[in-house]
Amino acid sequence: MGTRKKVQAFVRVKPTDDFAHDMIKYGDDNKSIDIHLKKDTRRGVVNNQQTDWSFKLDGVLHDATQDLVYETVAKDAVSQALDGYNGTIMCYGQTGAGKTYTMTGATENYKHRGILPRALQQVFRMIEERPTHAITVRVSYLEIYNENLFDLLSTLPYVGPSVSPMTIVENPQGVFIKGLSVHLTSQEEDAFSLLFEGETNRIIASHTMNKNSSRSHCIFTIYVEAHSRTLSDEKYITSKINLVDLAGSERLGKTGSEGRVLKEATYINKSLSFLEQAIIALGDQKRDHIPFRQCKLTHALKDSLGGNCNMVLVTNIYGEAAQLEETLSSLKFASRMKLVTTEPAINEKYDAERMVKNLEKELALLKQELAIHDSLSNRTLVNYDPMDEIQIAEINSQVRRYLEGTLDEIDIINLRQIQEVFNQFKVVLSQQEQEVEAALRRKYTLIDKNDFAAISAVQKAGLMDAEGHLVGEPDGQSFGLGVAPFSIKPGKKIKSKKTGKEQISTSARKEGASSPGSGKDLDVGPSVSKTQLIPSSKDGDIKDMLSRDRETSSIEPLPSDSPKEESRPISTVI
Repeated sequence: MGTRKKVQAFVRVKPTDDFAHDMIKYGDDNKSIDIHLKKDTRRGVVNNQQTDWSFKLDGVLHDATQDLVYETVAKDAVSQALDGYNGTIMCYGQTGAGKTYTMTGATENYKHRGILPRALQQVFRMIEERPTHAITVRVSYLEIYNENLFDLLSTLPYVGPSVSPMTIVENPQGVFIKGLSVHLTSQEEDAFSLLFEGETNRIIASHTMNKNSSRSHCIFTIYVEAHSRTLSDEKYITSKINLVDLAGSERLGKTGSEGRVLKEATYINKSLSFLEQAIIALGDQKRDHIPFRQCKLTHALKDSLGGNCNMVLVTNIYGEAAQLEETLSSLKFASRMKLVTTEPAINEKYDAERMVKNLEKELALLKQELAIHDSLSNRTLVNYDPMDEIQIAEINSQVRRYLEGTLDEIDIINLRQIQEVFNQFKVVLSQQEQEVEAALRRKYTLIDKNDFAAISAVQKAGLMDAEGHLVGEPDGQSFGLGVAPFSIKPGKKIKSKKTGKEQISTSARKEGASSPGSGKDLDVGPSVSKTQLIPSSKDGDIKDMLSRDRETSSIEPLPSDSPKEESRPISTVI
């Protein structure tokens, strides 16, 4: 993003024979203007009316020619537009103060042409000086009349505002007018023809202060698009220049407007008031919301007011004492505009078609480099194209054999093959999970932990305890027959001299015989493990299983003092 900069504000004073020298003073640097008002004696002795104002501006144009005005105000903004920066030049002021003359000029004399025709001329001359770029120019002409949008270059006849198809639309690239025609101009003459055509379609009226008063706000836009001829880069720059001629603010008591002209003046003053509110909000750094949508004028100029744009304001004022109040109001607007900051930046875009061609070219070069690398490494028949279904099926088979242990390793061929191997690992894992889940569903009834209704039913059936653990069948395990005394030792086998048979020593047998009768209870405690799945059986079968479990819970131990019978563990199986 670019650096923030303040809006440039200039003041142009309309030449007059009745200039109020005692009320209007210019600074020595022509960048300030002082206004002095005489006190109104009708307010009495106690009069706190402010009588002096001082305004700091970027320039005061007094008795300036059209050439000087353009060089001072518009030349730099138009020049930067061909480098990718948006620009806006706006004329504001009281009706009859010279806004339209400053913007479009007079047609009677070539020297009196205004900012707009001079900007078109500069654009096409700069295009001729840049043969290394293919630059296209398009233009549009918008009129805002009584809060309705009209296309001054439309080929359709005017049929009334109720059927106007144009609307203001916003997107990430900015604000544009949907339905506004944009015309391609390959040379300067075509652009001037469109300008003159639009001027003839403007709505004007006459009142006591201006015989040719503009009754609408007009925005002439020049669109520039530049592509490099020398570089095959897909990047190109775009920009637009908004040349805005605002309708003049009017004091209805001075203009004497009636009927349709009075209605037009009401809409003009209302939109200019909303414009000033937006400017005040933009100048306040603490404001988060800017009221751009209050009227069509501020909404259409949203990009220009405080956006990605070089903004220049030309305030046209009278130098006569009779118009001093309106002059003071216009100067206040200019001083507020100087508080607004913009953030100009180059508008770079990318040509999708050229980008695809460059990527295809780069891909072909990379394939050639791979082929050279494989040939130097004695690697032949290496395919880098996308894999077909047969190759993917072969990789899937290799992955399965590798997981089963029948294949020791998978040969690495290229990066695409490695990626597909990992992908097939995920495929095989997913298939195995589905197979295991299907097998479990065939054998067991699976219950979701979040299915509270099913869990409640299982608890009522006695298959789940209060802690939420499932109760399954007890595993078959042996139980103990008591704890032997610490002094007991294993009996030794001795051979009888008389019979020749092996017998256990008497002392050992006597000591061992006392273990069952030692008075200690038998430790009968089968270990039960809980399964995590509920068998798919009916409730009756489950109850039968639980009843059998209770019947076999008490088991008498076998005597262990018989030397002929070995004690065997008794398992409980349900």
